[in-house]
Amino acid sequence: MLNPDTVRADFPLLGRTVRGGKPLVYLDSGATAQKPQQVIDAESAFYAQTNAAVHRGAHQIAEEATEAYESSRTVVAEFVGADVDEIVWTKNATEALNLVAYGFLNASLAAAAAPGSPAAEAVSPEARTRYALVPGDEIVVSEAEHHANLVPWQQLAAKTGATLRWIGVTAEGRLDPETYSVIGDRTRVLAITHASNVTGAITDVAALVSRARAVGAYVVLDACQTAAHMPVDLHALDVDFAAFSAHKMVGPTGVGALYGRRELLEDLPPFLTGGSMVEVVTMEATSFMPPPQRFEAGTQMVAQVVGFRAAVEYLRELGMEQVAAHEAAMTQLLLEGIAAVPGVRVLGPQDAADRLAVVAFEVDGVHPHDVGQVLDNAGVAVRVGHHCAQPIHRRLGVHASARASAGVYTTIADIEAFIEGLHEVVRFFATPETPTMQASTVESGKGRV
Repeated sequence: MLNPDTVRADFPLLGRTVRGGKPLVYLDSGATAQKPQQVIDAESAFYAQTNAAVHRGAHQIAEEATEAYESSRTVVAEFVGADVDEIVWTKNATEALNLVAYGFLNASLAAAAAPGSPAAEAVSPEARTRYALVPGDEIVVSEAEHHANLVPWQQLAAKTGATLRWIGVTAEGRLDPETYSVIGDRTRVLAITHASNVTGAITDVAALVSRARAVGAYVVLDACQTAAHMPVDLHALDVDFAAFSAHKMVGPTGVGALYGRRELLEDLPPFLTGGSMVEVVTMEATSFMPPPQRFEAGTQMVAQVVGFRAAVEYLRELGMEQVAAHEAAMTQLLLEGIAAVPGVRVLGPQDAADRLAVVAFEVDGVHPHDVGQVLDNAGVAVRVGHHCAQPIHRRLGVHASARASAGVYTTIADIEAFIEGLHEVVRFFATPETPTMQASTVESGKGRV
């Protein structure tokens, strides 16, 4: 069994104090995970010893930097059950999802252009055939999506004339199987989350992939919330594309990854163009490198990629089955503790089955920002707002929520401190003379959702 106290010692930030000397209780790992010293050291060592542009220089340092960059791709690919040439480096998961959506858009624009025109010839015939959308085609998402896996598809639908449809969410915060029927003969793309960043509910990917395959639709998976918290095998999941970010995986900010099936990346038009992704450039036209380099224009975030490798190696050493078991135990403690606090309601599944340690909640009569401020005063860090997921909040009948999310380093003591903080929230706002803090938090900038 994973020992969180031993793990915690690897994360220097978790040893600090806040708000006048209170020990930090970090329960915001769903937003971004803290970084172990191993990741910090890997980035620092790259800058100190190997810093150079990759795939460009003929000198030793450039060769070493390129080796570090590409070997990191191999390690990350193996971690998520992919082949090395199926992993594209991006700045984050949002860019990865946009890369796919804009690939469909570029193919659609080319297909709609006059045959033989420069606009039509800018995209290969194979790409136009595979990816072009026309009015009447359908894109299916869900009400549980993070905005990063919703807004790009809204934009794609608006620009191509395709219709956006969505899978509903149950009162418990899970995708509603009764609405899977929106996947139909005209569905071209199914874009779904692997797990909700609000309710923590894990999606039955197999059931949805089966429906998508039956109608020939592509499946795009947002794996941001799962990649650091449970074993993920993208080949076994049988999805076509998937996005995830290093910073949620105890890795650096500024780097994420797109997984794409090799044959699909071969035909996908590039999103960004420029240096590093070209083969031949003339004044009239340009030919592009094969994937994954085709999608990695410009100078890349090499140090962050190296840090990403260190993060994956760290998680692999812990063992993802052990990580999942530990976080399931923390989820159970969170749910039991919250249930014992009067006036507090969990948004989402009420038990730890088929869910992650991401627990959104509301306190009766108290604005989430005020909840967050009282907890912060006790040294407890949680997320407040709509968590970049307004539709699911609307479906669950709230504008915003507070959210506690655990990680590999979360301890029983962390959960106990959080629950005691929740009791303090209830006590504080039960006093008739207590003024609302909502106005002051909004004015100070903490009110942004």
